[in-house]
Amino acid sequence: MKETALVIMAAGIGSRFGGGIKQLEPVGPNGEIIMDYSIHDALEAGFDKVVFIIRRDLEKDFREIIGNRIEKIAKVEYAFQELDALPAGYEVTPGRTKPWGTGQAVLMVKGLVNCPFLVINADDYYGKEGFRLIHDYMVSEMDESGDVYDICMGGFILSNTLSDNGSVTRGVCRAGADGYLETVNETYNIRMTEDGLKAEDEQGNPVAVSPSQPVSMNMWGLPVKFLEELEQGFPEFLDHLKEGDVKSEYLLPRIIDEMVQSGKARVRVLNTPDKWFGVTYKEDKAAVVAAIRKLIADGVYSEKLFG
Repeated sequence: MKETALVIMAAGIGSRFGGGIKQLEPVGPNGEIIMDYSIHDALEAGFDKVVFIIRRDLEKDFREIIGNRIEKIAKVEYAFQELDALPAGYEVTPGRTKPWGTGQAVLMVKGLVNCPFLVINADDYYGKEGFRLIHDYMVSEMDESGDVYDICMGGFILSNTLSDNGSVTRGVCRAGADGYLETVNETYNIRMTEDGLKAEDEQGNPVAVSPSQPVSMNMWGLPVKFLEELEQGFPEFLDHLKEGDVKSEYLLPRIIDEMVQSGKARVRVLNTPDKWFGVTYKEDKAAVVAAIRKLIADGVYSEKLFG
């Protein structure tokens, strides 16, 4: 069977979480973190290895809290996303403090991954169905050699991905009747208000969104040659930055949307009804702990996750 890898983006600083490293917060009854449940579901679905994208200053804590444990049950590798991991001839914009976004993060696995791979966020719980659907698609349907990039994504229902404790950012999607992605727009400050669902574009202008719309949760199934596209596109992104811009990011949803619009990629949307939860805000933790407890009570997971 075709080999597949799980790539977990865990380099985020977690500024909204209140100073802690949100990806490493225990939420399970035996100290499990959200990543444990994602890795469990991915291995159960058939993924062969795990690649963690982290910052070098997190490495010691990361290995102690999760990496050393996972190495006992799966092949594990590490990639490092740093602010100064730039193409030759480029320098960090003065005043910039955070790395360059999810596109740069995934680019860091080039050379470590040589098979189709699934990208996920470290601090999101996705449910089992998305892992199974994407693994099966990558193994049975993905065309790795065609002229058009064959990509798939987990499609979540927007209303299933909101936080009770603040706004969220989502890749809001439109899919055609054939199940293929038509557009994905990074949409900000999505929150439920007394007047309904509100959201904004990157400039802060109001945009209309529907609770039933599919959204990307950065759950992308990608062919390995996609890394070449990221490598070629990163200098172009840097070249177009305005002077003094210390915030713009090289983002997967935007990169993939541009590829779809130009005909360079087709993206199969694999819809999942599973409810997302995560620790975007410190106040989210109690709800995540309760949700994990319910999943255990319902028999979805064992009390001791990896037996």
